[in-house]
Amino acid sequence: MKRFWKEAQAVADGEGWAIRLDGRPVRTPMRAPLVVPHAAMAQAIAAEWDVQGEEIDPRTMPMTGFANATIDRVLTGPGAFRGQVAAYAESDLLCYRADEPEALVARQNDLWEPLLDWARGRFGIEFAVTAGIVPVDQPARTLAALRGAVEALDPWLLAGAATMTQLGGTLVGTLALLHGATEAEALFDAASLDEHWQAEQWGEDAEAAARLAERRTAFLDAARWCALAGAR
Repeated sequence: MKRFWKEAQAVADGEGWAIRLDGRPVRTPMRAPLVVPHAAMAQAIAAEWDVQGEEIDPRTMPMTGFANATIDRVLTGPGAFRGQVAAYAESDLLCYRADEPEALVARQNDLWEPLLDWARGRFGIEFAVTAGIVPVDQPARTLAALRGAVEALDPWLLAGAATMTQLGGTLVGTLALLHGATEAEALFDAASLDEHWQAEQWGEDAEAAARLAERRTAFLDAARWCALAGAR
Protein backbone atom coordinates (compact mmCIF):
# COMPACT_ATOMS: atom_id res chain seq x y z
CA MET A 1 0.00 0.00 0.00
CA LYS A 2 1.32 3.39 -1.01
CA ARG A 3 1.48 6.33 1.36
CA PHE A 4 -1.40 8.69 0.61
CA TRP A 5 -1.27 11.09 3.55
CA LYS A 6 0.96 13.92 4.69
CA GLU A 7 0.36 13.87 8.45
CA ALA A 8 -0.82 11.33 11.03
CA GLN A 9 -2.39 12.60 14.23
CA ALA A 10 -3.75 11.19 17.49
CA VAL A 11 -7.04 12.90 18.30
CA ALA A 12 -9.54 12.60 21.13
CA ASP A 13 -12.55 10.51 20.14
CA GLY A 14 -15.25 10.12 22.76
CA GLU A 15 -13.68 8.35 25.73
CA GLY A 16 -10.71 7.17 23.65
CA TRP A 17 -8.15 8.31 21.11
CA ALA A 18 -8.26 7.78 17.35
CA ILE A 19 -5.70 7.99 14.57
CA ARG A 20 -6.33 10.37 11.69
CA LEU A 21 -4.45 10.52 8.39
CA ASP A 22 -4.97 14.02 7.03
CA GLY A 23 -8.19 14.01 9.02
CA ARG A 24 -9.39 10.62 7.77
CA PRO A 25 -9.87 7.85 10.37
CA VAL A 26 -7.70 4.75 10.37
CA ARG A 27 -9.50 1.41 10.54
CA THR A 28 -8.37 -2.07 11.51
CA PRO A 29 -8.11 -4.94 9.00
CA MET A 30 -11.67 -5.90 10.04
CA ARG A 31 -12.78 -2.33 9.28
CA ALA A 32 -13.38 -1.34 12.89
CA PRO A 33 -12.36 2.19 13.94
CA LEU A 34 -8.83 2.20 15.33
CA VAL A 35 -9.60 3.82 18.69
CA VAL A 36 -7.46 3.15 21.77
CA PRO A 37 -7.97 4.12 25.42
CA HIS A 38 -4.80 6.12 26.13
CA ALA A 39 -3.27 9.21 24.52
CA ALA A 40 0.28 7.85 24.73
CA MET A 41 -0.81 4.69 22.94
CA ALA A 42 -2.45 6.68 20.15
CA GLN A 43 0.58 8.96 19.83
CA ALA A 44 2.89 5.94 19.47
CA ILE A 45 0.65 4.53 16.74
CA ALA A 46 0.44 7.86 14.93
CA ALA A 47 4.23 8.15 15.05
CA GLU A 48 4.53 4.80 13.24
CA TRP A 49 2.29 6.05 10.44
CA ASP A 50 4.11 9.36 10.29
CA VAL A 51 7.54 7.82 9.62
CA GLN A 52 6.44 5.53 6.79
CA GLY A 53 8.06 6.07 3.42
CA GLU A 54 6.42 5.88 0.04
CA GLU A 55 5.27 2.32 0.75
CA ILE A 56 3.83 1.14 4.08
CA ASP A 57 5.86 -1.56 5.84
CA PRO A 58 3.73 -3.25 8.55
CA ARG A 59 6.87 -4.76 10.08
CA THR A 60 7.84 -1.28 11.26
CA MET A 61 4.44 -0.68 12.89
CA PRO A 62 4.24 -3.02 15.92
CA MET A 63 2.05 -0.73 18.04
CA THR A 64 -0.45 -0.50 15.20
CA GLY A 65 -0.36 -4.28 14.95
CA PHE A 66 -1.11 -4.75 18.64
CA ALA A 67 -3.95 -2.25 18.45
CA ASN A 68 -5.44 -4.08 15.46
CA ALA A 69 -5.10 -7.45 17.22
CA THR A 70 -6.74 -6.10 20.36
CA ILE A 71 -9.70 -4.57 18.57
CA ASP A 72 -10.26 -7.35 16.01
CA ARG A 73 -9.37 -10.43 18.08
CA VAL A 74 -9.19 -9.77 21.81
CA LEU A 75 -12.19 -7.49 22.34
CA THR A 76 -14.37 -9.67 20.12
CA GLY A 77 -13.61 -12.83 22.14
CA PRO A 78 -11.73 -12.04 25.35
CA GLY A 79 -12.62 -15.30 27.07
CA ALA A 80 -11.06 -17.51 24.42
CA PHE A 81 -8.00 -15.27 24.18
CA ARG A 82 -7.47 -15.34 27.96
CA GLY A 83 -7.74 -19.12 27.88
CA GLN A 84 -4.96 -19.38 25.30
CA VAL A 85 -2.66 -17.26 27.46
CA ALA A 86 -3.53 -19.02 30.72
CA ALA A 87 -2.77 -22.42 29.16
CA TYR A 88 0.96 -21.61 29.30
CA ALA A 89 0.80 -22.11 33.08
CA GLU A 90 0.70 -25.85 32.44
CA SER A 91 4.19 -25.90 30.87
CA ASP A 92 6.00 -22.80 32.11
CA LEU A 93 9.65 -22.68 31.05
CA LEU A 94 10.78 -21.74 34.56
CA CYS A 95 9.69 -25.14 35.89
CA TYR A 96 11.85 -27.17 33.49
CA ARG A 97 15.51 -27.16 34.48
CA ALA A 98 18.66 -28.78 33.19
CA ASP A 99 20.17 -31.56 35.29
CA GLU A 100 23.70 -30.77 34.07
CA PRO A 101 26.18 -29.15 33.75
CA GLU A 102 26.32 -27.57 37.17
CA ALA A 103 27.12 -24.11 35.81
CA LEU A 104 23.94 -24.07 33.69
CA VAL A 105 21.86 -25.44 36.56
CA ALA A 106 23.19 -22.66 38.80
CA ARG A 107 22.44 -19.95 36.24
CA GLN A 108 18.91 -21.20 35.71
CA ASN A 109 18.38 -21.17 39.43
CA ASP A 110 19.78 -17.64 39.77
CA LEU A 111 17.62 -16.22 36.96
CA TRP A 112 14.45 -18.29 37.20
CA GLU A 113 13.92 -19.00 40.87
CA PRO A 114 13.37 -15.31 41.82
CA LEU A 115 10.50 -15.16 39.33
CA LEU A 116 8.90 -18.27 40.81
CA ASP A 117 9.48 -16.83 44.29
CA TRP A 118 7.64 -13.69 43.24
CA ALA A 119 4.66 -15.74 42.08
CA ARG A 120 4.74 -17.83 45.26
CA GLY A 121 4.53 -14.69 47.35
CA ARG A 122 2.07 -12.86 45.11
CA PHE A 123 -0.43 -15.67 44.69
CA GLY A 124 0.32 -18.00 47.61
CA ILE A 125 1.09 -20.97 45.36
CA GLU A 126 3.75 -23.63 44.81
CA PHE A 127 5.28 -25.05 41.66
CA ALA A 128 6.31 -28.52 40.56
CA VAL A 129 9.87 -27.99 39.27
CA THR A 130 11.58 -30.79 37.38
CA ALA A 131 14.82 -31.55 35.54
CA GLY A 132 14.38 -32.44 31.89
CA ILE A 133 11.55 -32.08 29.42
CA VAL A 134 9.14 -34.77 30.63
CA PRO A 135 5.85 -32.96 31.36
CA VAL A 136 5.04 -32.40 35.02
CA ASP A 137 1.58 -31.56 36.33
CA GLN A 138 1.27 -28.31 38.23
CA PRO A 139 -0.96 -28.19 41.33
CA ALA A 140 -4.58 -27.39 40.50
CA ARG A 141 -4.44 -24.43 42.89
CA THR A 142 -1.45 -23.02 41.03
CA LEU A 143 -3.15 -23.30 37.66
CA ALA A 144 -6.32 -21.71 39.02
CA ALA A 145 -4.41 -18.80 40.55
CA LEU A 146 -2.46 -18.07 37.37
CA ARG A 147 -5.63 -18.36 35.30
CA GLY A 148 -7.26 -15.87 37.65
CA ALA A 149 -4.32 -13.51 37.22
CA VAL A 150 -4.75 -13.62 33.45
CA GLU A 151 -8.50 -13.09 33.74
CA ALA A 152 -7.85 -10.00 35.85
CA LEU A 153 -5.72 -8.35 33.16
CA ASP A 154 -7.12 -5.39 31.29
CA PRO A 155 -8.09 -6.57 27.77
CA TRP A 156 -5.71 -4.04 26.24
CA LEU A 157 -2.80 -5.86 27.87
CA LEU A 158 -3.68 -9.27 26.49
CA ALA A 159 -2.23 -9.09 22.96
CA GLY A 160 1.13 -7.96 24.33
CA ALA A 161 1.01 -10.47 27.18
CA ALA A 162 0.25 -13.29 24.74
CA THR A 163 3.21 -12.34 22.54
CA MET A 164 5.64 -12.14 25.46
CA THR A 165 4.43 -15.43 26.89
CA GLN A 166 4.72 -17.19 23.56
CA LEU A 167 8.17 -15.79 22.77
CA GLY A 168 9.55 -16.28 26.29
CA GLY A 169 7.73 -19.50 27.17
CA THR A 170 6.86 -18.27 30.64
CA LEU A 171 3.51 -16.98 31.85
CA VAL A 172 4.96 -16.43 35.32
CA GLY A 173 7.64 -14.16 33.87
CA THR A 174 5.07 -12.22 31.86
CA LEU A 175 2.89 -11.66 34.93
CA ALA A 176 5.95 -10.55 36.91
CA LEU A 177 6.72 -7.98 34.22
CA LEU A 178 3.14 -6.71 34.06
CA HIS A 179 3.13 -6.26 37.84
CA GLY A 180 6.44 -4.40 37.89
CA ALA A 181 8.50 -7.21 39.46
CA THR A 182 11.03 -7.41 36.61
CA GLU A 183 12.16 -5.51 33.53
CA ALA A 184 11.63 -6.51 29.91
CA GLU A 185 15.31 -6.86 28.98
CA ALA A 186 16.06 -8.91 32.09
CA LEU A 187 13.06 -11.17 31.49
CA PHE A 188 14.00 -11.85 27.88
CA ASP A 189 17.57 -12.63 28.89
CA ALA A 190 16.29 -15.05 31.51
CA ALA A 191 13.88 -16.69 29.08
CA SER A 192 16.58 -17.07 26.41
CA LEU A 193 19.24 -18.38 28.80
CA ASP A 194 19.54 -21.72 27.02
CA GLU A 195 20.29 -20.03 23.68
CA HIS A 196 22.93 -17.82 25.29
CA TRP A 197 24.45 -20.86 27.00
CA GLN A 198 24.71 -22.79 23.74
CA ALA A 199 26.38 -19.82 22.04
CA GLU A 200 28.88 -19.52 24.89
CA GLN A 201 29.76 -23.20 24.73
CA TRP A 202 29.87 -23.79 20.99
CA GLY A 203 30.28 -20.37 19.46
CA GLU A 204 27.69 -18.07 17.96
CA ASP A 205 25.79 -19.24 14.91
CA ALA A 206 24.84 -16.33 12.66
CA GLU A 207 21.38 -17.64 11.79
CA ALA A 208 20.57 -18.51 15.41
CA ALA A 209 21.78 -15.09 16.52
CA ALA A 210 19.58 -13.40 13.93
CA ARG A 211 16.54 -15.39 15.05
CA LEU A 212 17.23 -14.51 18.68
CA ALA A 213 17.61 -10.81 17.82
CA GLU A 214 14.29 -10.91 15.95
CA ARG A 215 12.62 -12.54 18.95
CA ARG A 216 14.09 -9.94 21.27
CA THR A 217 12.77 -7.08 19.15
CA ALA A 218 9.29 -8.62 19.04
CA PHE A 219 9.38 -9.30 22.78
CA LEU A 220 10.42 -5.75 23.64
CA ASP A 221 7.78 -4.35 21.28
CA ALA A 222 5.16 -6.37 23.17
CA ALA A 223 6.51 -5.10 26.49
CA ARG A 224 6.32 -1.53 25.20
CA TRP A 225 2.70 -2.08 24.15
CA CYS A 226 1.88 -3.35 27.63
CA ALA A 227 3.56 -0.32 29.17
CA LEU A 228 1.45 1.96 26.97
CA ALA A 229 -1.63 -0.05 27.94
CA GLY A 230 -1.04 0.70 31.59
CA ALA A 231 1.06 -2.18 32.97
CA ARG A 232 2.95 -1.21 36.09
